Amino acid sequence: MSIAIDMNGKVALVTGAASGLGKATALKLARCGADLVLVDFNEEGLAETAALAGSEGVQVLAHQADLSDADQCGSVIAVAVERFGRLDALCNVAGIIVMAHAHEMARADWDRIIAVNLTAPFLLSQAAIPHLLETEGAIVNVASSASYIGEAYAVAYCSSKFGLLGMTKALAMEYTRQPIRINAVGPGGMATNIGANMSFPEDPDMELMSRYMGLRGMVEVTDVADMIALLASPAGRSFHGACINIDAGITAG
Repeated sequence: MSIAIDMNGKVALVTGAASGLGKATALKLARCGADLVLVDFNEEGLAETAALAGSEGVQVLAHQADLSDADQCGSVIAVAVERFGRLDALCNVAGIIVMAHAHEMARADWDRIIAVNLTAPFLLSQAAIPHLLETEGAIVNVASSASYIGEAYAVAYCSSKFGLLGMTKALAMEYTRQPIRINAVGPGGMATNIGANMSFPEDPDMELMSRYMGLRGMVEVTDVADMIALLASPAGRSFHGACINIDAGITAG
């Protein structure tokens, strides 16, 4: 089955757009015709994604921001609407992870993970919702297989992703009678810079970790980007309050 995703005339905002899933999502949406607002802290990577997306013939605004700063989150939506006059989709893709023994985790690492993975998506959604109601648009949050199962050495990451899933469902219920769609995707491990740069604490219990590594290998980034684009577009009209797990069976049992 082939589903046509048409985003011509629409504006999508993608966080974490400098690399990995954010970059793949931005390029998918560009190929579907969306004008884009791309957000990331990594200025060099952001410029590269913007250039690639722009080569698809769409308009692109690259906006550098640190989403761990609550004040910057609010300004991101204002910048997008000022540039394009509308917003049709908010894709909260940015995320970070720090692996550590819970009793040794630095408070600064906990605070930053919660800020980027949970608080930023809320603040961005809060600012975006009035505009998305006008355009009958969509929010797509990137949750995780870690939104469903506890993962050793990832207490902050799991807490943020459980919270993001709960936020998605709570917002979906609150706006059920309004013309907006709010959904999430739940990827398993992907071959992205986050995974490549992830370090494990000293002396990890590999038997514990093997419980959530999956038997079918890594998830393809482009598969997840395709689903985000679907949920962000009018083709995803029947989805609301859902989290589509794309984890090669990790959470199946």
